[in-house]
Amino acid sequence: MKNVQFQRGTVHNIRVHVLPTEQFKTYAISVYVGSRLQEETVTPTALIPFVLRRGTKVYPETKQFRERLDDLYGAGFGFDIYKRGDYQMVQFRMDLIQDDFVNSTESLLEQGMRFVGEAITQPAAQDGEFTSKYVDSEKTTLQKRIESIINDKVKYAAERCIEEMCKGEPYRLHPLGTIEALKQLTSKELYTYYKQWLKESPIDIYVVGKTTLKEVMALVESSFGGEREVAGGYSTLQGQSKEAEVREVIEELDVKQGKLNLGLRTHTTYADAAYPTMLMYNGILGGYPHSKLFINVREKESLAYYASSRLDGHKGILTIQSGIELENYEKAVAIIRQQLDAMTAGDINDIELQQTQAMITGHLRQLQDSAFELISFDFNNILSGVERTVPDLINDVLAVDKAQIQAAAGKVKLDTIYFLRDRKEGV
Repeated sequence: MKNVQFQRGTVHNIRVHVLPTEQFKTYAISVYVGSRLQEETVTPTALIPFVLRRGTKVYPETKQFRERLDDLYGAGFGFDIYKRGDYQMVQFRMDLIQDDFVNSTESLLEQGMRFVGEAITQPAAQDGEFTSKYVDSEKTTLQKRIESIINDKVKYAAERCIEEMCKGEPYRLHPLGTIEALKQLTSKELYTYYKQWLKESPIDIYVVGKTTLKEVMALVESSFGGEREVAGGYSTLQGQSKEAEVREVIEELDVKQGKLNLGLRTHTTYADAAYPTMLMYNGILGGYPHSKLFINVREKESLAYYASSRLDGHKGILTIQSGIELENYEKAVAIIRQQLDAMTAGDINDIELQQTQAMITGHLRQLQDSAFELISFDFNNILSGVERTVPDLINDVLAVDKAQIQAAAGKVKLDTIYFLRDRKEGV
């Protein structure tokens, strides 16, 4: 697919994005509801989609709700909760077979849009509160999800590193919220907040498939009725504060293997022209099995069970994750710093450059084979206020040279070193 172009409109202050295509045999529907990460709202926001999946005004029992999906030829309906920069995103997804492939008297796209609209805007509720049995059940589900992060020490260390690095910033908050706040939520409080969340949050609806913008706009108008206060739009909150010195945080828990995480400020975001260069920087540093961290920290020195880096382009933060023997802390930190210094010095060979370009562009080409990946890519543009197509980004990545990567490396600053170790004395 060449230079994918979404067609756009607005209904009820909801932004609508449609990609008319016959490339896929299904319709892909995504609804993004975004809100700023805030301590007092992050937990109820996370709980809302769990409760919404239990039933609607039309199908108040969960069994009916799920049977309706079966009636739609086994349509899939689900959600994700995550953060993009300083925003907490709730994404609802539905995929259902295109009308051409079934014998149905009513358009499946119309039925699917109605189902999604009802699930989000007409939940099972009575007397100004959610059905209490659903809220209680889903509070337990969400609590287990949060506990699974705490129990997975790799994820726990990654989250703690961000928490320490971004103290005082919204980004420190986990998008699933906290167990403490969850336990205090009542059905009535949650419903009151839900009504406000739905009224005030930016909403973007995407449809990919054999349809038109005009058809989808009409379906959104009938399925997501009611005027809303917010016309949509996201502002980029950089929060690129920098400690005068690198902070070192050592936490002791009952662990047998050390978890060493580093947080760095890249001072480059998705909206910047230098973003393709930062993609290359991350790829060469620790994004792939041929990267410097993997080769030098794990393979050559045998210091780590895993060693990699991850880039959050919306926040402009890069994190390094590694699992090490407890006694190797200082040596591992030193060798990781050497890799950062090598990037700053422009110590990048042709193989590293070419392999990284091949990996990134290969992944980008694969995006074009998935409707939901195309939606996700386009929504990154909406969030960032830029217009960038997949072919554009591929060309930009292929044009990046060593001098540009070295220049980008000069802006990357180590902010926080976090080490999770056992409870023994000393390091």
